[in-house]
Amino acid sequence: MNNTSIHTHSLPPRLESPSITTWIIAIVFVALFLNGFASANITGDRLFNGASNLGVFIGDAFPPNLNRVDVIAKAMLETFQMAIVGVVFGVILSLPMALLCANNTSPHPVIRFIAINLVSAFRTIPDLVWALVFVIAVGLGPLAGILAIVMDTIGFCARFFAERIEEIDPGPSHALNAIGAKRSSVVLGAVIPECGPSFVATSLFSVEKAVRSAVVLGLVGAGGIGVELSASMNLFRYDQALTVIIAILVVVICVERVSGMIRKKIM
Repeated sequence: MNNTSIHTHSLPPRLESPSITTWIIAIVFVALFLNGFASANITGDRLFNGASNLGVFIGDAFPPNLNRVDVIAKAMLETFQMAIVGVVFGVILSLPMALLCANNTSPHPVIRFIAINLVSAFRTIPDLVWALVFVIAVGLGPLAGILAIVMDTIGFCARFFAERIEEIDPGPSHALNAIGAKRSSVVLGAVIPECGPSFVATSLFSVEKAVRSAVVLGLVGAGGIGVELSASMNLFRYDQALTVIIAILVVVICVERVSGMIRKKIM
């Protein structure tokens, strides 16, 4: 008679009892949620008054005022140009940063460590903060917005570029290294061709992100349509503000549609 052995299997991690660290994190999260909910002072009266005030805003905003549509169109064009210029320079600078961040193309671990943390800093600081810094540095206007978008784009694109570079097939790179090709030749001959479609797709996402960001950057003096929106709201000209909002909506939707079409063709 064959002996049967009883095998004990440990439960999957998701079915095991939570650790003390997990409980502490959960308790802290719940405490922060409850404290934040309480500090928001959410009451029925405030929500009712808010809905009433929103109704007044909508009533005053319709129909949209088209008297300054030419000025709004010019400001929207400035915003779009600001986003495009910022993204172009940001993408150009993101490529060498990504090569320094990727473990299979970085020349030295120390350089990689510095590059990764630099990109993380660019990504962590909000673009609105960058805009405030550059408004102080270079003054009001589109240049501050362009520089803010450049920094934000580097933080966004360099990260995804580096991740894609690390996923490439090492075969072509090893073959070029074996015949004595220079590092630049390896990058141009093996890395860029394989990663090109992904780089373009990520860059298109950056354009969509930058157009939306450029609108907000104008609220702090970085030029573009945000200045018009801020002025209309501050002067309680809600009908003009609605025209600005419609212009923003149309441009953002068009950019997303065109970007999506291009990505479908290249991916």
